[in-house]
Amino acid sequence: MFDDLILLAKGGLTVYHGPVKKFEKYFAGLGIHIPERVNPPDHLIDIVEGIVIPGGSSGVHSFAGELWQSMKSNVELQRDKIRLNFLKSKDLTNRRTPGLCQQYNYFVVRVAKQRLREARMLAMDYLILLLAGACLGSLIKVNDQNFGEDAYIYTITAVSLLCKVAALRTFSLDKLHYWRESGSGISSLAYFLSKDTVDHFNTVIKPAVYLSMFYFFTNPRSSFADNYLVLFCLVYCVTGTAYAFAIIFESGIAQLCSVLLPVVLTLVGTQPKNSEFMKILAKFCYPNRVLEAFIIANAERYNGVWLITRCGFLLKNGYDLRDWNLCIFILILIGIISRVIAFLCMVTFQRK
Repeated sequence: MFDDLILLAKGGLTVYHGPVKKFEKYFAGLGIHIPERVNPPDHLIDIVEGIVIPGGSSGVHSFAGELWQSMKSNVELQRDKIRLNFLKSKDLTNRRTPGLCQQYNYFVVRVAKQRLREARMLAMDYLILLLAGACLGSLIKVNDQNFGEDAYIYTITAVSLLCKVAALRTFSLDKLHYWRESGSGISSLAYFLSKDTVDHFNTVIKPAVYLSMFYFFTNPRSSFADNYLVLFCLVYCVTGTAYAFAIIFESGIAQLCSVLLPVVLTLVGTQPKNSEFMKILAKFCYPNRVLEAFIIANAERYNGVWLITRCGFLLKNGYDLRDWNLCIFILILIGIISRVIAFLCMVTFQRK
């Protein structure tokens, strides 16, 4: 069926290029003999990949031996991936690979062009945020007794869901492209940072889009800037979590996790903190930190006769007016940690 055969090793190195009829004789001259009843190309590929040792026995192997070889090959494969992404290896092809900054600039331009082609989808995301802000703002009014707690709880759930599901598209649609390009030696860090950089546009715009409706319908006492900063940190936090879901799981499971996690964490974080266990558990839920930042920003504007109500409500829920900066810092920290986890998963785990 074929006249010539090309056999490549890792890094695109040529192992054999010549007539099909002569390749067995060529490898026999190198001391590599193909066993009987074995497909020659498959056997040679296994040798090139290090799965089969040339000249090794071809008899029946024990289960322990096969398990050891499987573990050994998996460890070597992960070692090669780590070397490719974190260490500098010698390039035998004398090819000059662009540096991190140059690859980052290239990927930023490429990802930006991809986002422009998805302009209609982005417009739909913004329209849904506008409608969500208008609906929640018109249906739920800010109550002075609880400083708008109910309205903010619905806001946290809605923004988390919409932004997290939209952020799944950043990596879930390009998994195959990345796996192919990573084999050619691209910088995974430049690839990841470029996508995250372009997505910062949505991180900046989406809070303003939502608040343009929600803030003016509810008219809370806190300033627009305070509400925007809290929502900005919320979007940054949930976007990093969505990156990790998109990279680790398949599309359907990632969407399910992105829907369930904000709802569950919001319910847990807003439960009455009557016990020490609930207080400790709520500290690890990002919706609780977002809600605390919203309420603190709103409660600071209540003075005079409202001081008693303000102190009682904050004491009941375990909030402190001095913790607003801490809440913002924790949300940013969660966003950074989730991005680091997503990047490590991207360069370590690859699904076939």
